[in-house]
Amino acid sequence: MGGVFEVDKLDKEKENLENKIKEEDFWNKNPNPNGVYQQLKLISKKLDGYNNLKDNIVLYKELIELEDISEEELEKLEKEIQDLEIETLFKGKYDSNNCYLEIHPGAGGTEATDWAYMLLRMYERFCDKNGYKIKELEKLPGDEAGIKSVTLYIEGEYAYGYFKNEKGVHRLVRISPFDASKRRHTSFASVMVTPEFDDNLDIQINEEDLKIDVYHSSGAGGQSVNTSNSAVRITHLPTKIVVTCQTERSQLRNKEIAMELLKSRIYQQLEEQREKEIKNITGNVSNIDFGSQIRSYILEPYKLVKDHRSGYEDNNPLKVLDGDIKGLMESVLKSNIG
Repeated sequence: MGGVFEVDKLDKEKENLENKIKEEDFWNKNPNPNGVYQQLKLISKKLDGYNNLKDNIVLYKELIELEDISEEELEKLEKEIQDLEIETLFKGKYDSNNCYLEIHPGAGGTEATDWAYMLLRMYERFCDKNGYKIKELEKLPGDEAGIKSVTLYIEGEYAYGYFKNEKGVHRLVRISPFDASKRRHTSFASVMVTPEFDDNLDIQINEEDLKIDVYHSSGAGGQSVNTSNSAVRITHLPTKIVVTCQTERSQLRNKEIAMELLKSRIYQQLEEQREKEIKNITGNVSNIDFGSQIRSYILEPYKLVKDHRSGYEDNNPLKVLDGDIKGLMESVLKSNIG
């Protein structure tokens, strides 16, 4: 179980943060004071979980010796241990942050746009089942079915930590419902995940580097949900990054949200460039790059979902597509890829 019971280390981290908060001019000296409070909250929650689990283990040991414990209680204890083990894997700098998730279909017309929609529904169902709040910032419907693109804002504990390894290309193999000959088709869709960074993110963006388009927000089937040009699309010309937002009725608010997303995307790009430079220097070159096929969902001629990084397999793809993806997510975390 690795470092599940490294309580001393967490106690020290908690003490350091508490002392930091007590310092004079704490709010003026720290660029992200809210982040310090959030980190303290997460560490305190972990410590509470460890202490409660420690008490339960002592109690359950006594009950086992007395042969006075049910199988259900043992399963509950095992789940508590597994949950704490997963928490120890969230060691990334931004794992505790909320995140943005984007889905784009690959080539293939209606087949690909329908597959993108299936992924959207899968993530929505996962969020519903696991207590994450989800908000659509932008969604562009497909011409016949599915979606051409969607941007989600996902809020909750370790949102980026869970979703970061969904980044990459997802492959679907099935008998096409759009093919009268009932032939087997392979479709692709890409997923991009960006952490939400602090509001005080020091990213300088020049107005002349931006191309800003406004247009009518649209719902499913292209029906107008707002008669004014409230939706906003921003293109950052130097990096070619494009972000859109149409969730609010106010054009100004949509522009503010789009700018927050743009800053996060630019900052993430800079972070990835720095990491790549460090890996090139140290010789540690990762074979997991954006655009690589990370997972396959096979409905025909057999049923299987396989994560190509961790090797995790699930023989019930319909259950997975209904949002049961926690096992897949955690398998990648445990493999230390993410």
